[in-house]
Parts: sequence; C-alpha cells; structure tokens
Amino acid sequence: MKRWTAKRKAELIKQIYRGQTTVPEAAREYDLTQAEIEHWMDDAEAGMENALKANPKDIAEQYEKQLSELKEAYGEAMLENKFLKKLQRHLASTEES
Repeated sequence: MKRWTAKRKAELIKQIYRGQTTVPEAAREYDLTQAEIEHWMDDAEAGMENALKANPKDIAEQYEKQLSELKEAYGEAMLENKFLKKLQRHLASTEES
C-alpha cells in the first residue's frame, strides 16, 4: 500500500479540480473515504487562500521591521553589557582601594 505523501495528495486534488476524476471515484479507486479526500481539499483551499492573501512586499516589510527591532535590541544589550562590565571593574577597583 502506497503512503499518501503531500505530493500524492496534491496530485489527486489537482485531478479532482481539473475534472479528471470525482471525489467518489477517487475514494473507490484508492480505497479512501470521501470525507478524507474532502478534508484534503479543504486544507488545500485554505492553503491557496492564505497564499493569495500574502503580499510579498508586506512580508518583506514585516521581516525588515523584525530585523531592525532585533538589531536595536542587540545594540541595547551590547551597551548594557559594556556598562555592566565597566561597573564591575569600577566596583572591583574601589573594593581594592
């Protein structure tokens, strides 16, 4: 029995959308339940809808914003780290005196 990989599922769903087969025919041919195939189709439709909603420019802007926030946070952390090291050196030198 062959495994139903994502690639095989996608090919079957494409055949159904193209009208090359129907859900009941595919269910009989591949010994699947109609509900199972319909669930795969619902997942595919949701994935297509999300893909159509995504605008590459919006995604790029989102990543650029996240990257600048990370750079800013990293810079602040480095400044804080330098300050703490200086403070520790200062405290160590005052304790020695």
